[in-house]
Amino acid sequence: MKRNIALIPAAGTGERFGAGKPKQYVEIHGKTVLQHTLDIFAAHPQISLTAVVLAADDSVFAPEAAAFQTAAETVLLRCGGASRAETVRNGVNALLGLGLAAPGDNILVHDAARCCLPEAALSRLIDQAGSHPDGGILAVPVADTLKSGGSDGRIETTVPRSGLWQAQTPQLFSAALLQRALAAADLGAITDEASAVERLGIRPLLVPGDSRNLKLTLPQDEYIVRLLLAQK
Repeated sequence: MKRNIALIPAAGTGERFGAGKPKQYVEIHGKTVLQHTLDIFAAHPQISLTAVVLAADDSVFAPEAAAFQTAAETVLLRCGGASRAETVRNGVNALLGLGLAAPGDNILVHDAARCCLPEAALSRLIDQAGSHPDGGILAVPVADTLKSGGSDGRIETTVPRSGLWQAQTPQLFSAALLQRALAAADLGAITDEASAVERLGIRPLLVPGDSRNLKLTLPQDEYIVRLLLAQK
């Protein structure tokens, strides 16, 4: 039977956030951002396993290791790469190589710093894309007016936003498809898993996401994330 496996790449340094440590280890309401994220998947009845992919030399995670190891549904993979795409590729290869995932299982890749993912959005992705051969991603239609800028700092043109979507995570694909896509792609040009799959000529589904599924990227994002987590 096909399973749903969450893969959380958590090997980044989060330099833009400026916390002096990886942003997934910033503490909010008594838990790290990473723990908040993992709690989402641990509580969802359709998720069979969660894999956290860490950098091999990650020393910040160590104080929390016991908390993660108490959950039989969570595994740690210390095979993170130099980029997000490399980390995901290594994580997928490890899951398949260790027999923790079968080629037909769904892999849901989710940003460690998206700790406010609503349960309903996660369920919607699994229900709509979980049985689709091309997979799918959560995304929201672009609402703001978009401008194309020139090298001189001036507006070149207004970009029509009709048909444009802002990609979110999780992004769901079969383990076999994701492995094939990341093996074939130039990882330096890959910004998300869907872009690697698209290079194979495949068109993943766009599943309506949620504006609350915010990624903690810049210091000012923390205020909103704190409010959203407090509402939970």
